[in-house]
Amino acid sequence: MAIDHQTSVLPPKLRIDGLAKRYGNFTALEPTQLEVHSGEFLTLLGPSGSGKTTLLQLVCGLVDASEGSIFIDGIEQSNVPVHRRDIGLVFQHYALFPHLTVSENIGFPLKMRGVPDSQIKTRVNTALEMVHLGSLANRFPKELSGGQQQRVALARCFVYQPSIILMDEPLGALDKKLRDQMQIEIKRLHRESGATIIYVTHDQEEALALSDRICLMNHARIEQIGTPREIYMNPCSAFAADFIGISNILRGSIQIDQNRNSWLVTSYGRFLLPAGVSKEMVSGAVVVRPEHLTFDATSPNTLRATVRDLVYAGSETRVIATLDDGQDVIVRQPPDIEVPGRGSSITLGWQAERAVVIP
Repeated sequence: MAIDHQTSVLPPKLRIDGLAKRYGNFTALEPTQLEVHSGEFLTLLGPSGSGKTTLLQLVCGLVDASEGSIFIDGIEQSNVPVHRRDIGLVFQHYALFPHLTVSENIGFPLKMRGVPDSQIKTRVNTALEMVHLGSLANRFPKELSGGQQQRVALARCFVYQPSIILMDEPLGALDKKLRDQMQIEIKRLHRESGATIIYVTHDQEEALALSDRICLMNHARIEQIGTPREIYMNPCSAFAADFIGISNILRGSIQIDQNRNSWLVTSYGRFLLPAGVSKEMVSGAVVVRPEHLTFDATSPNTLRATVRDLVYAGSETRVIATLDDGQDVIVRQPPDIEVPGRGSSITLGWQAERAVVIP
């Protein structure tokens, strides 16, 4: 469900104001500001220790904040216990009741909330159809595959329509093919239900595939937030460029010529930068994605390298080349394009506007 954040006039579903968590001298989350819109799929992405799971635990009330406030639909929830925050949780480990059938597992949160049995049956059947498990309603968890168990966990969360659904690495225990299939299922469930979802993962491809926006975290704080395209195409830092996808990063000093063109001066050569580089920058780096490098010696920017390795990945061939100082650069090519062999000397090129300048 795509969200138009610029034109939305609704108050945020979730607002985090100065939220922080400290354990003695250790800071698990720096004071953080964040808004999540109704119906949005926001992914908290980052490496281990970046603060993403701590932020999720603070939102649902599993841990107490050291400072700051949490608002859901404009109502402060900072001191509300976890079972009263109207938040659904889906974890990596499904936590299904082994002695209950699929239907009974899905209906359990409704039963705990005192929903009449007649309504429970109707809502459980609807949830079963949402996750395509109607024929398995009477099976027990041990009779299901991992993917089917995860679908039951998702249905159990969606069935009582919580205000916000939090998912913490829900696909981490699945193999690659099943993860890809479940990503499609989660995307479909989000679109059909209109639920507000906050999703935690360290998997960059998963975040790019699922999210309306990505909140990239590093060192207990938000590094960058934006749509998947914005963060991939315009990373704000070397960390963002390196963590989201594959990047080639060249560092040097920045010079402006008499025609007001900006150049990055490095030990590899002098490279024309895209327009709009701040005149205050005296040093920095240029980020060039592998798909934007070509074997074109006539490009405005060129770089000499030696092919070190080739990686065939089905949908593409990756050429790993080494610069004079030992730094590697990576080039992506379609699988049907012939590429230079190992040990070949090559010239790589790119258009200035295809690069991004970072501090």
